[in-house]
Amino acid sequence: MKILAINSSYRGETGHTRLWIDRLFAGAIAAGAECQVVTLAKYKINRCLACGKCYTPEHYLRCWYADKDDVAKIFAEIASADRVIYATPVYIFGISGLLKTFLDRFYSTSDVNQLRVIRSGLFFQHVAEKICGKPFVSLIVCDNLDPETPKNAREYFRAFARFMDAPHVGELIRSGGRLFGHGHDPHAAERFPKIRAVYAAYEQAGRELALTGRISTTTQRQANQDIIPIPFVSALKHLTPFKRVMARKAQEDWI
Repeated sequence: MKILAINSSYRGETGHTRLWIDRLFAGAIAAGAECQVVTLAKYKINRCLACGKCYTPEHYLRCWYADKDDVAKIFAEIASADRVIYATPVYIFGISGLLKTFLDRFYSTSDVNQLRVIRSGLFFQHVAEKICGKPFVSLIVCDNLDPETPKNAREYFRAFARFMDAPHVGELIRSGGRLFGHGHDPHAAERFPKIRAVYAAYEQAGRELALTGRISTTTQRQANQDIIPIPFVSALKHLTPFKRVMARKAQEDWI
């Protein structure tokens, strides 16, 4: 089993997103998987020009940028993988611009003139199954605790799965980055003991992905759990007055 993680954090290898990729890979490697990370911030990725040259006889399904940036190399890595992890921080309520710019380049791998009803029952076009249709895990990371924060990113990947006929084999949403100390605070688990359970769940998710090709619903629930230890407080955090108190406290801690 080869697992490829697409890390779309602007901070690249030093960001919080990479922390969760590494936690997943710890379990996957222990289970015998071959794991690789593509850090988009380190590559040259030009934006799609919608020029249409990839539909001309001379450049059919081959981007005009193919020899001018690194996207074709990344596509080759995706094609050779068994599972892909699309990992993104939340930026302005959606996936990172790095990831969107990269995914826009999928346009050159599919023929928009070949319209069809796809396996999911939607009316769409031909897609390159070995690239666009690869089974994938979505990994969404943010600081905010409000469940609205990752909502658009979550829906993006769900729509992506349906239109690309790509099996969505795991959905990981990890909020509360500051509470985790972004992985660099050795005392975070003392304040929030559930952090240890979340770390363990991520490693279990990696093992499951390596052994079965997907992450179980139970493990996803454990990995996505709220780390605030008191259930009543977890419920309160959805109420506006309590949110204001939390925001003031977070600001004091940050300063």
